[in-house]
Amino acid sequence: MTAKRGFDYIIVGAGSAGCVLANRLSASGSDSVLIMEAGGRDIDPLIHIPVGMGKMHQYRLHDWGYDAESDPGLHGRAIEAMRGKVLGGSHSINVMAYTRGDRGDYDRWARDEGAKGWSYREVLPYFKRGETWCEGENAYRGGSGEIHVRWSGRVDPLFDAWTEAGKAVGFRENEDFNGVTTEGFGRIQQTIKNGKRHSAARAHLHPSLGRPNLSLEVKAQATRILFEGTRAVGVEYRKDDMTHTVYADKEVIISSGAFNAPQLLMLSGVGPAAHLQEHGIKAIVDLPVGTNLQDHLAAWFTWARNSPGHFHQLMRFDRMALAMLQAWFFGTGPGTDLPGNLFAFIKTDPSLEYPDIEYMFRGTAANAHLWMPGFKAPFEDAFGIRPALMRQKSRGEVLLRSADPLDTPRIHYNFLTHPDDLKTIIKGTRLGLEVANQQQMAEYKGRPIGPPPVKTDADIEEWFRKTAITVHHPCGTCPMGPVLDPELRVHGTQGLRVVDASAMPSIVGAHINAAVLMIAERGADFIRGHAPLPAATGV
Repeated sequence: MTAKRGFDYIIVGAGSAGCVLANRLSASGSDSVLIMEAGGRDIDPLIHIPVGMGKMHQYRLHDWGYDAESDPGLHGRAIEAMRGKVLGGSHSINVMAYTRGDRGDYDRWARDEGAKGWSYREVLPYFKRGETWCEGENAYRGGSGEIHVRWSGRVDPLFDAWTEAGKAVGFRENEDFNGVTTEGFGRIQQTIKNGKRHSAARAHLHPSLGRPNLSLEVKAQATRILFEGTRAVGVEYRKDDMTHTVYADKEVIISSGAFNAPQLLMLSGVGPAAHLQEHGIKAIVDLPVGTNLQDHLAAWFTWARNSPGHFHQLMRFDRMALAMLQAWFFGTGPGTDLPGNLFAFIKTDPSLEYPDIEYMFRGTAANAHLWMPGFKAPFEDAFGIRPALMRQKSRGEVLLRSADPLDTPRIHYNFLTHPDDLKTIIKGTRLGLEVANQQQMAEYKGRPIGPPPVKTDADIEEWFRKTAITVHHPCGTCPMGPVLDPELRVHGTQGLRVVDASAMPSIVGAHINAAVLMIAERGADFIRGHAPLPAATGV
């Protein structure tokens, strides 16, 4: 075992939240900061070229390799649970979508779920602080932050047809999902800058690494938080097959994500006492760590495309290779975008406070055999919609598999255990299929690929149970309220915070990366003792 010198702050995990924290906490130059990451450096070109995402997912590159436990609600399937293991974390492997969620999500946190001070008006300034929106600053959008956000660039006549079909059914068109409302049909926004993925590692961490007070350790997996009584004083970690220790004079901050954060806390004696005892771990603080797991559940409904999609034409090897080279060297061309360009957030009941279903719409689906069941050939062109349950009522949990810190956690999603979830999915899917059946889609829509023609609610239920996977938005396993106070401090401890997606009291109706970036921005002010940014007005 080796011991290293102390730092003021130790950040465990260089994902979205950790990278923001590393930048903000080291900015003054007066505090020493160590950020450690279990994965390696983000040097793979597939990370940075947007179209490379498909290969990373296909081969599970830069991924922890987690699979959830067998899920009774999904016909006993053990679905994959991808999480980024590389600088940038999941922001280095995700689909780059930037959606914040509905204002009601944050008002619900503050009003009902133990997160006082996290209402929409209070968090909006933190969304804005970290963002540069391609159209400039306004009441809702930031214009000078680190993360660059732009419109998806791909153009396809099918997109207009889909939007018009949605309007024919009674849904609105939305000019900006991150503006006045989340409801409606509209274009995806992506964290892309100059044609390349703009992850938190690229935007926050790399520009900060020249500071003498910021240190980085890669391929360093935290195995235990070190305590003196109930005060966190350091971190034990494995690197190069050796155990090392490092000490924090001020705070240890866990930013390891919804699976690894609860695992590390439990290994360290912070968690459900009875569960820890099962693995021979003495509880320092008895807290419901690992419960409250939530994610978005989704399944694809696909049709052969009558007219070739733009992305499909790119799939010839020489064209794809040229597109990737052009994207890498010049930041231009088709390699700088993705085939999925449209979202819709809809209410299955007009009386709801906010949308409860998301549709992702892919106007072309080359290589879709990798993620859509039913394809006849690897390069069959198609389009599809993916209804996703935005706010599940079912709750899962993360448990220890053993006391070995290098063992994988047990991930129990428990999908569809609450009957309301299935009702919402069926109703939302019915509405999505109604949109797909409108006259505006007729010239593009060929034979159904998966599932066969849907006739009954039972058909939809069976398709979800047979094929659904997560949208890779796990959260809520160390939530504000039961586990954390509103400043993200772990109850019953000192010098210890959790700042990542696991801090969410409940899932937001969005791709959660933007919310994680916001949590880290706000958490950085708490850690530094800064007064919160003034709440937004006039919104």
